Amino acid sequence: MLNKIIDRIKLPFRKEKELYLSLYHIIGIIPHDISYYKTALLHKSVARRNEKGKPVNNERLEFLGDAILDAIVGDIVYEHFPGKREGFLTNTRSKLVQRDTLNRLAKEMGIGQLILSNGHTSSHNSYLGGNAFEALVGALYLDHGYNACMKFMKQQVLGKLINIDKVAYKEVNFKSKLIEWSQKNKVKMEFKLIENQKDKQGSPTFHFQVVMEGIPCGEGHGYSKKESQQEASKLTLQRLRREPQFIDEIFVAKANRTKMEEEPVLNVPETSQDMNFIVGSEVDVKKHENPFHTEVFDEKSSAADEKKVEQTEASEKTKEGDNTDTFDLSDISHSKDIDREAIIAAAEKEAFDA
Repeated sequence: MLNKIIDRIKLPFRKEKELYLSLYHIIGIIPHDISYYKTALLHKSVARRNEKGKPVNNERLEFLGDAILDAIVGDIVYEHFPGKREGFLTNTRSKLVQRDTLNRLAKEMGIGQLILSNGHTSSHNSYLGGNAFEALVGALYLDHGYNACMKFMKQQVLGKLINIDKVAYKEVNFKSKLIEWSQKNKVKMEFKLIENQKDKQGSPTFHFQVVMEGIPCGEGHGYSKKESQQEASKLTLQRLRREPQFIDEIFVAKANRTKMEEEPVLNVPETSQDMNFIVGSEVDVKKHENPFHTEVFDEKSSAADEKKVEQTEASEKTKEGDNTDTFDLSDISHSKDIDREAIIAAAEKEAFDA
């Protein structure tokens, strides 16, 4: 308490009074060691080195702040929702610390105006504000400790800018919502990579497009696959909600696809098996002949062969006796007079009349 009073007394006489005041309005406490916060606001695009020649920027503080932020937000969510399960708590925490949320907080709190960077990076890098926010949390932790970070999140962020209940019960994962919609409606969907390049600063950029049933939908750009796919999913969902003709076009394409997949194949493959490979088989092995060759039969030899076959069948029937059970296969022969629809209709009638 005494330190806070001393800091307020010294504030008008500080050399960098404006920076102190700006940070005080952001974090709610007057900094002790201003060097931590200066480093937190120093982007890597501004080349600076210490006396040992090592680069100085906010990346290390960003790493520390990210870990502290996860612990603090996890603590807050755990206490705020005592009856909720682990999955709900994890999802809520991730929404509070995700890049879009931190970027918004940095903009609302005025952190972006304090960041030292080259002019091009601030306009292209969508992570700039969120990274600086995490770095400031890391600086606050080193300067004032864990409790100060907790107070900052509860009072400055959740107390003024974010309603934790609205965040917890609001779904912001547009990609998962789109995938869920496509699966429920059995619509074929994919994320197509249109372009993968690097910007002027060498940071990778991604351009994705949602394709549903072969129809191009929303497109998204970002510095990661997740970011660009989220944007493409969001735009696709907006079109699905606002453009009835767009939904009709997708379902017409789906109907055409499923119709093609369900059409029967007219040329049914042969199912008979050649068993001549079995050892001990008495069936004569014949040479393979051209299946398209039309055989010419001698009428006399054919009649003699048919007579022999009839005699053989009669003798076998006499040997077997009249009590032998047999399957009636007379109705499965191929006939040109009966088409496929008639066969199906007869089978259905027999099944329902039984």
